[in-house]
Amino acid sequence: MILVGENIHIISKSVREILEKRNENAIKELISMQQNMDYIDLNVGPAKNKLANILPWLADIVQENSNLKISFDTTNSDEMQKGLAQYKNSSKAFINSTSKDEPRLDKMTDLAVEYNCNLIALTLSKETGIPKTSDGRLEIAFEIYEKCMEKGIDNSKIYFDPLILPVSVDQSQAIEAINTIKMIKESFDPPVNTIVGLSNISNGSPKELRPLINRVFGVLAFGAGLNAAIIDSTDLELVRIFKMLSSNTPSNQTDELYIKLSDMIKDFSEIESIDYDKNSEEQSLIIKTANILTGKKIYSHSFTQI
Repeated sequence: MILVGENIHIISKSVREILEKRNENAIKELISMQQNMDYIDLNVGPAKNKLANILPWLADIVQENSNLKISFDTTNSDEMQKGLAQYKNSSKAFINSTSKDEPRLDKMTDLAVEYNCNLIALTLSKETGIPKTSDGRLEIAFEIYEKCMEKGIDNSKIYFDPLILPVSVDQSQAIEAINTIKMIKESFDPPVNTIVGLSNISNGSPKELRPLINRVFGVLAFGAGLNAAIIDSTDLELVRIFKMLSSNTPSNQTDELYIKLSDMIKDFSEIESIDYDKNSEEQSLIIKTANILTGKKIYSHSFTQI
């Protein structure tokens, strides 16, 4: 499982200010706190005005102060190219991201070929938005894949993002994203990869519930065949869980429950078949959350108290 740190993100007012002021010491601190990741996502949005030419500057700081690989995250294709050109390890980089829409799909696939890097492809288009069904998302994935094949991009370099919507906004979309991951993993030969922005699943939920929702959804997505996740690097328990799942080394009964939930998705079985300690508050909350995310129970902000 590849873990990508999400903590340099322009949506954060404090991070935007750091970027606009080119505050190198503050950026170094944000890099340092993500050393437990494999990649660091540099989300700079459109990279206009004060943020013009920000990605080459950030790439230099990341390379000088860590061994982290870089995910370049911008809607500005010219800025994307500048970042990739500055990165000595560009063949390992992520382009984050393209959709089905032209001319962006053509530009991003060209950059993926030029720098031999990984391409994150979102299963959406301006015409359809995010399809409500896994079939609809898979159809877009096939269309993007055709373009990748025309350009000679290797399957191992393609990472499809099924696009997670907040469970608090549209509960049905949690299991659709899980199903999309499974379908993508089963539909291409050689296989392609999958990636998610994990924190999206808990957007809008109460702050105290967000880590629980993220962790349980991450476990279910892992069972579906997830290859990479963009996550909050400060959630050390989430990081530990992903590493535990990858190595299949449970250290307690709760870890064993996480593995059972992951296997449930992989094997198309049901939550009702899972044995767990009903006297454990922690395990009971995990099962409640899994029931919410798989659509077995109705979501509410107080679902853990019901």
